[in-house]
Formats: sequence, structure tokens, C-alpha cells
Amino acid sequence: MKSLDAVTWSTLSIEERAECLRRPTSSRDPEVERTVAGILKSVRETGDEAILAYTRQFDCPTLREFAVTRAEIDEAVARVPENILKSLREASRRIRLFHEAQLPKPVRVETSPGVVCEKKSLPIERVGLYVPGGTAPLPSTLMMLAIPALTAGCPEIFLVTPPGKDGKINDVILAAADLLGVQRIFKCGGAQAIAALAYGSETFPKVDKIFGPGNTWVTEAKMQVAFDPAGAAIDLPAGPSEVLVVADGKASAKFVASDLLSQAEHDPSSQVLLVSTSAALIEAVQMELQEQLATLPRREVAQLALSSSRAILASDIREAMAISNLYAPEHLILQVENPRAAADAVRHAGSVFIGPWTPESVGDYASGTNHVLPTYGFARAFSGLGTEAFMKSISFQELTADGLRELGPVVEILAEAEGLEAHKRAVTLRLKALESSK
Repeated sequence: MKSLDAVTWSTLSIEERAECLRRPTSSRDPEVERTVAGILKSVRETGDEAILAYTRQFDCPTLREFAVTRAEIDEAVARVPENILKSLREASRRIRLFHEAQLPKPVRVETSPGVVCEKKSLPIERVGLYVPGGTAPLPSTLMMLAIPALTAGCPEIFLVTPPGKDGKINDVILAAADLLGVQRIFKCGGAQAIAALAYGSETFPKVDKIFGPGNTWVTEAKMQVAFDPAGAAIDLPAGPSEVLVVADGKASAKFVASDLLSQAEHDPSSQVLLVSTSAALIEAVQMELQEQLATLPRREVAQLALSSSRAILASDIREAMAISNLYAPEHLILQVENPRAAADAVRHAGSVFIGPWTPESVGDYASGTNHVLPTYGFARAFSGLGTEAFMKSISFQELTADGLRELGPVVEILAEAEGLEAHKRAVTLRLKALESSK
């Protein structure tokens, strides 16, 4: 049995093409919306009581305390092998290097004599970091969130992540937090964790902005609190992972299959797409998928993800790139003869991996780029996470008396054109004061 449904793009109608690129969870599920709304309402009304009830229901039936203690962190770090600690240090060094280069520089422009405009960037004061746990705890996500937050200079950083059935946080997540200096850690996941950060409670601080990827429930919760004036801002819509691989006849079927499976193993709702100019390559990848699946520990999860995935035969690289831009993938891998030329055609993607020696995995862990990226096609308008996402910019302006004399009449005319007399008057009064002081 083949792992991917294979179609030829040129034979599809407009409607069939749209269906071919449809995500398995691309539309919001009304039932998920209602359930998440109920969770958010409960947390707003009863705080810790609701958060604890949901955490016991979904994660750990015996949980008593949310906050992770210093002793728990020390014990976890002691259990983590040295080779993992060393890799965490090396990965964090590279991620920090790339994100430090993103720090915005102040802007100061004298738009005319005596009229100075400035723009300064300041860190967001309170940020909440959501790190997925469950079947695949992600210490790498903690690095991708905490390092830009620290680089930006956020004064208060709070981490939430789901506990296991035993009430413990994954050891490597705690080791990564300790390495980076993140100490405010809470055992909480799912929509209730987003609610806890957005609204606060007896234990949880209310934050200004929430960061981090999650499943459908987490994504829905983030969307709802972002539209609630009493809630919190969010980074971007980041749901189940997805990848699109563009490959020609010279690509390695083994490499392509491994890249597809690296995302399929994340979540049953993940989606992987292969767009190739070679029918033979598609056939070879189908065989490789079955062979590699057989030895994959998370093969059941991957197989479910593959059930909503596709292999698309394109007539040439230009058409393949057009398909990719139409889909706007979270991850885009280019395994073609001239990958740099293909990269020049990219218009919509979260992160691009160029050439046969650049698996998506390096971006997930240690190349330096951020792996928190827009999904669901939001790459058409959203960027992946970076240092600036943890900052806000404020504009400043200062006019001298001569500056106002020159600029004032322009403002008076425009304010009058808009029928805003008070706007005009604020300038006119000052101009008269300057005239009378001569």
C-alpha cells in the first residue's frame, strides 16, 4: 500500500487543486471552539481551582502544586547525560548568535530642520512561554522561545509545560531551562495553560504576550485570548507541524522520505507534501516511506499524518514552486539540482531548507534559526519567531520652535481638510504664541 496519495497537478481542476492542498485542520472546529471557550471562562471565573481540575483531567490526576521547585530542577539536571547537556549548550550558543544579530537598532531622522522623529525598541515586560509536552516533550522549543526573550531583555519570563502522569516535567526541558536561567516554571498544559497565562490566577501571573506552538486546542485557545481585550497578545498561529518538499529526479529518495517522516511523526494532525517533477522519484519515495516507517518508534503517529498527506507531480520546477507558494508551508525543503535558484522563487514559507545537506531537523534544533513558525498557510502574512517578536517599538518626536513654524501650517491645512478643528487649534495656538513672543 502506498503511503501518500499521488496526483498530477496539471490534470486537476481549480476545486481539486484547492482540495489537494487543504490542511486536515485548516478550518476551526466549532466543537473545539466551544470547548476551549468553556475552559477559558472557567479559568477566568475560578482561577487555580479550574486550572487544577483541567490539569488533573488531561495530564496528571494527582497533581498538587503547579510551581516547579529548585530541588526538582536540580534533580532533573543530575539525571540528564552529559552529552545531552553539551548539545544543549552548543545549540543554545548558535541560536543566541543568530538572534542577537536581530536586535533592532534605534532610528533617528530629522525629517526637516527642527523636526526630529525617533523609534526605539523596548522588551515586552511579561512573557509566557508555552512548551509542548505530552508524547513528545520539546526542550528545543524552550530554547527557541527563551533565547530570543532573554536576548530582547524581557524582565519577567514564565514557562508553562504539561506534566506527565507522574506529575513531573521532562528532565531535558528542566535542564534547558536551568541552562538558560528560566526559573519561573509551571506544570500546566493545553488550553488551561493558555488561559492561566492570559488571565492570571492565584498562582499564575498574567502576561502581556504568549509564545509557543501547540496542538489544535492550544492554538484555538491562543486565538481566543488574543481577541479578548482582557486576554493577552500572541506570537503567531502555530499549530500542528507541516512540511513541503520540492524534489526533482536527482534527489535522494531516502533523504526525501526521512524529511517527510521527520514532520509526520510530530502529530497525527501534521501534514507532509511532496511536490516533484519526477514520477519515478515519487514512486521511490513511496517505497522508502514504507521501509523507514517500519522501524520508526512513532510510526503509528506518522502513519496517521501520512493519511492526510499528498505527493504531487509537477510539470517543471517553476510549477512546483508555484504550488509551494500557493500552499505557503511552515517548512519548505528544496532538494533540486539548483536549489538556490528555486529559493529565489519562494514567496510564502515559514523557513526554507536549501539543498540535500540541509534537513529540516537542523532548523528544529541547532542551526540557529527559530523553529516556531506560522502554519495553516499563515506564512503568507506572518513571519517565524525572532527577537523582535519579544519587543515593541515606540515612536518619539520633538519639534523646536522653528520646526513648528515650518511644519505647523501643513498640519493646520490637513486637520481642516478632515474637519478636525481641535487638531488644527492645537497647532494654531502654539503658532500664535510663538508670533507674540517675538
